[in-house]
Amino acid sequence: GRRVVHCHGVFDLLHLGHIRHLESARRHGDILVVTLTPDHWVNKGPHRPAFPHDYRAEALASLQCVDFVALNRWPTAVETIRLLRPDCFVKGGEFRDLQDVTGAVALEEEAVRSVGGEIVFTEDDVVFSSSSLINRYMPQVSREAAEFLNRFAERHDVAELQRYLDGARALKVLVVGEAIVDEYHYCQTLGKSGKEPILAVRHMTSEKFAGGNLAVANHVAGFCDRVGLLTYLGLDNTQEEFIRGKLSPRIEPTFLYQSDAPTIVKERFIENYPFQKMFEVYQMKENPDDLDTPERFHAALIDMVPRHDLVIVTDYGHGMIDDAAVDILCDKAKYLAINTQVNAANLGFNTVSKYPRADYVCVSEHEIRLEARQRRQELHDIVRRVAKRMGCQRMMVTRGQQGVLCYAPDEGFITAPALTGHFTDRVGAGDAVFGITSLCGVQKAPAEVMGLIGNAVGALAVTVVGNRSPVERTPLLRTLLSLFK
Repeated sequence: GRRVVHCHGVFDLLHLGHIRHLESARRHGDILVVTLTPDHWVNKGPHRPAFPHDYRAEALASLQCVDFVALNRWPTAVETIRLLRPDCFVKGGEFRDLQDVTGAVALEEEAVRSVGGEIVFTEDDVVFSSSSLINRYMPQVSREAAEFLNRFAERHDVAELQRYLDGARALKVLVVGEAIVDEYHYCQTLGKSGKEPILAVRHMTSEKFAGGNLAVANHVAGFCDRVGLLTYLGLDNTQEEFIRGKLSPRIEPTFLYQSDAPTIVKERFIENYPFQKMFEVYQMKENPDDLDTPERFHAALIDMVPRHDLVIVTDYGHGMIDDAAVDILCDKAKYLAINTQVNAANLGFNTVSKYPRADYVCVSEHEIRLEARQRRQELHDIVRRVAKRMGCQRMMVTRGQQGVLCYAPDEGFITAPALTGHFTDRVGAGDAVFGITSLCGVQKAPAEVMGLIGNAVGALAVTVVGNRSPVERTPLLRTLLSLFK
């Protein structure tokens, strides 16, 4: 018979604003239940939460006005509201219009109404933000990154960044390139074999991901309503059922099939603890440059490329994209985004020079230096020369922990420092950056905006093992929002 009040949040840095909010909420009923977002659901960037959920829960439980504290099992409070059935769900006054970047508040309000409760908003003249306090007094980014963000905020805001991400929804995007299945084999090192000078390991577990252009398409599908996919699968061990199961429902795949070849698989053998890659094995056609019936691929390009606003080419140099395909792409794409990658299988022969034209190019510093055959020449000179030759409107060079270098002929060079120095796995991070920044490039976003979004995407991607999960719109928006508080 008592009236239950429910509050929910991250409560990363407990401050006076939180305390007054909770005290005000307690006055709306007899029992105050507070649920908080666990660490793995906190979407405020790779550097958050600043405090683990055990500490955050203990801090909340120490407040006299709080009766019960629980870790939420879901990303939002919607399921918890339906389970708890509170009489009153209390939010801060800043959510009075039921609007936030995730849309969660409106869903929470709907859930409260469905169980017969009401939603109440607190008001107080003391307003703090955990993100603002952490950014100011406990900075999670480097000094260079903080200075860049301060300068950026003088010219742009989060609303502008959101407009470019939201503007991608209506784009018709085609992703072209090699499909790759990434297999991770986790092992425990035993040591040198007793009879031969080889490393012996004990296999523990395995998992596999949709990589290559499949991963890029999944990243893009998190922001677009419609994504086309054109790729090859091998008829020997096609892995088609697995691949289809891993693709976003927003992707419309077109698979062509290569006889006498498997679908490309890249196996990585990893020391389980610490997470350390030992070696990798490629499963692919012995001569990948020898495609059978390439005419089917060329015909598909001629049909599909002109029907899309943006064509994203992920060229891993495994033989799919030949000279004739390059000509079709360069001639018929309305907006052409190119990424060519250097890896062990293409021996450094796969550089952007194979494409006479591109609207946007995204490559690593190593790859563009290999293109120019220059190890030490000033990077700006190389970028300027390559962009001019290809008629590039935008170029991004990824530089690992140094962030990205962006170039546009009408804007010049922008250096955007990395937003994190910690990573779990770098595999697939460059693909995520390329795919999502391409969506900004086709909308003519400023190079500075593309640099920041690219770094935010990269910071999220390196926290994920391989291509286990794509970068999604909501975590990216919340990361950007937290950076500017």
